[in-house]
Amino acid sequence: MTTSPVAAFILLLTAFASSYFLAKKSGRELPVGRFSTIDGLRGYLAFFVLLHHSGIWYFYLHSGTWSTPPSRLYTHFGESSVALFFMITGFLFISKLINARSSPIDWGRLFISRFLRIAPLYFFCIVLLLIIVAILSKGRVNEPILTLIQEVMHWIGFTTLRQADINGLKNTFTITAGATWSIPYEWIFYLLLPGIACFYRLRPSPRVLLMSVAGVLIAIAAHAALKFLGIFLGGLIAALLVKSDKFCQFATKKIASYICILCIITTISCFNSAYHLIPFGLLTVTFSLIAGGNSLFGAMLNKTSRTLGEFAYSIYLIHGIVLFITFNFIIGLPVAATLSPTAHWAIIWAITPVLIGISAITFRFIEYPSIQSTTAIINYLRK
Repeated sequence: MTTSPVAAFILLLTAFASSYFLAKKSGRELPVGRFSTIDGLRGYLAFFVLLHHSGIWYFYLHSGTWSTPPSRLYTHFGESSVALFFMITGFLFISKLINARSSPIDWGRLFISRFLRIAPLYFFCIVLLLIIVAILSKGRVNEPILTLIQEVMHWIGFTTLRQADINGLKNTFTITAGATWSIPYEWIFYLLLPGIACFYRLRPSPRVLLMSVAGVLIAIAAHAALKFLGIFLGGLIAALLVKSDKFCQFATKKIASYICILCIITTISCFNSAYHLIPFGLLTVTFSLIAGGNSLFGAMLNKTSRTLGEFAYSIYLIHGIVLFITFNFIIGLPVAATLSPTAHWAIIWAITPVLIGISAITFRFIEYPSIQSTTAIINYLRK
């Protein structure tokens, strides 16, 4: 029961029901674009990461060790989901490079819009993290001020160098469930885009190309793993494939849905990690078909899935904080460490609607206003 697929299925239904309620209550029509299947995919991926970390929390409470859960399914809930998130990023931005001859890239807008998309909610979560650290530290400063400032700056800098312990609080990263580790790789990829653009015979200005130099230096300083950066190539492959009308026509057929499911089942059942060549290939096939229009029998296109997809970034960043508060402050670590697997998952089930609701609020009042303000902020900065 500890890593039961039944528990995962029940929790997914609960998240789906919560998303359905919010979608119906809002009454807002979601735009249907060319890549709406990707919008639906995001929500599932973010929720699977929650399942991954919920499994980790059970073993962490009982052993004190934060490590990959002893289950291929729950391992892939995290690893394969993050790999697909990286492919989504690679796909969307490589597609911009491919289409740049007909629609030139505004590099300033690209980088500013990415900052406005990622930073506001991220910094909100960092404020919550610092409040939690202060509460657990009982308001005391346990380290030299300069050391404390340096530790905080690691987090403000998107944990590019490391997820530092703050004020002597061991395993500070568990407050966010360590989910922030992927954000530096996103930033490195964005910074490398001007250099990648040269392979498409585009000519970014020298000033913009310096961004790619900065990306390389940051990758070296952060000891970035090539196996993670390489996953973005899955998005590049998909971007090239969807340029073919024949591929997109095939992607929408039922047989393509069965191929996706077969690739996913093979990845989970045969490989202990998503970060190897064969599972990378299988996930790339799956993602390419979804990017080409496959909806997995409609699962990626319905309004509920796409509503959950809108909240994906909030779910991804906030779920760790919700888990930490639940086990540390609401239940208490001594009690949480004695919970049976059934009781543990019952608690996760209870907080799932709460997490979806909080994510809807943070999307509405933090993410969405920031996205909508992009043009006005860019115009202001250029003046």
